[in-house]
Amino acid sequence: MRARSASRRRSDAQAALRLPAFRTVLEYLVRAGLAFAVLVLILLGVLPHTGWYRTETVLSGSMKPMFGPGDLVVVTPEPTRDVRVGQVISLHIPIGDHHVQTHRVVAVLRGGDNAVVRTKGDANNARDPWVSKLQGTTAWRVRLVVPKAGLAITWLRSPIVRTVSIFAAPLLLALLGLWRIWRLPSSGESNEDHDAPARAT
Repeated sequence: MRARSASRRRSDAQAALRLPAFRTVLEYLVRAGLAFAVLVLILLGVLPHTGWYRTETVLSGSMKPMFGPGDLVVVTPEPTRDVRVGQVISLHIPIGDHHVQTHRVVAVLRGGDNAVVRTKGDANNARDPWVSKLQGTTAWRVRLVVPKAGLAITWLRSPIVRTVSIFAAPLLLALLGLWRIWRLPSSGESNEDHDAPARAT
């Protein structure tokens, strides 16, 4: 009987040691998830509205090998008077649906404000079949390429993920709150800890 009691106490002690470790891991995971969510929100949802930079997801392979489908490009403001041949800029094409296209400048037909340029995709054999006038005094020049990050952005912007995210953030906060409540020692455990030295003597 004594041997069984000793074995049971050892098992209980080992379980008690594993429980705090599990709680610590859970805390780190919840905090990391919240920190990542806040970081993504700031980088993609807040700072681009300041005008310091923009992010764009690449949809075609016309600029390979510099960047390809699924990559994320970061563009920053560039005065149109400073646009030069060789720079890669984002602009609205002057025909069709006027979608945003990111190609390399191969000719500056007129400089200064409202510059007029010709562009070309690095992977294309010919120049773009139009002349683009840069509206205003600011163009958007590619400064950084993040490979395949655009795939994650596209996925995050999907309706299903948006719906899930509405519930995910509150759920993480609720888990963190439950963990903190769970972490607090119960009154029984506290009394046992205070009584243990007395029994030992």
